[in-house]
Amino acid sequence: MEMLLKLLTSTGADPTQAAGGWTSILISVIPLAGLIVVFYFLLIRPEKKRQKKEKAMRENLQVADEVVTIGGIIGRVLSIQEDTIVVETGSDRNRIRVLKSAIAENRTAHDDVEKVTLKK
Repeated sequence: MEMLLKLLTSTGADPTQAAGGWTSILISVIPLAGLIVVFYFLLIRPEKKRQKKEKAMRENLQVADEVVTIGGIIGRVLSIQEDTIVVETGSDRNRIRVLKSAIAENRTAHDDVEKVTLKK
């Protein structure tokens, strides 16, 4: 930062020194910018895509779909409310009310959902 201030306030008597100052600033900034771009494409962008796909899956849940919760419970959807789902597990017909955000996977394939994901 001090180097930048000195460079801006210099009278410009020695043009080779000013050019060397800008060069050293660019040499130190370019690798940092490169790292930011690499992190974006390797970490941030794929995570956003995954979150968007999970959100679409949760919005397209239907009654009678077979789902897996984050905790590993497998069951069939009995009813869907705004933010909760009632899931029936096992042959003894236990019912569990879970949040939509706790659904990790929908194991029932729907034709209309597959068409939408293929178009994107």
